[in-house]
Amino acid sequence: MIYTNSDGGCRGNPGVGAIGVLVRKDGEILTKFSKKIGNYVTNNIAEYEALIKALELASTYTNDELTCFLDSELIVKQLLGEYRVKDPKLLPLFLKVQKLQENFKSIQYKHVSRWDKFQQIVDEILNEELDKLGYNRYRK
Repeated sequence: MIYTNSDGGCRGNPGVGAIGVLVRKDGEILTKFSKKIGNYVTNNIAEYEALIKALELASTYTNDELTCFLDSELIVKQLLGEYRVKDPKLLPLFLKVQKLQENFKSIQYKHVSRWDKFQQIVDEILNEELDKLGYNRYRK
């Protein structure tokens, strides 16, 4: 089975945003991806953009079963139908995810701690993307 981990973040909220994605199979990382996504995005927009890229990348490896891990409880609950999508800026992204789901036989969304080892990798690559653009981290 193919698995994805995705993370989106920004410096400021809203602010400069980036995404980090990895696609893996049985613990082996098949691909990593990161990029800046805009100058004025929210964390939730960045999370959706990261998931969209994860689905696009995963579709190059499988059209069968897929499990997507995210550290955004809001996004996972929206995708599972537990929360409504109230923010009009998120609705087009939610609908794009729905469309991309058609590329797979089945798909699961799982909330994971930001301390999960694969989630830490995608967090690191998205922060490296922002760092190289000159947007320093707000870390102790």
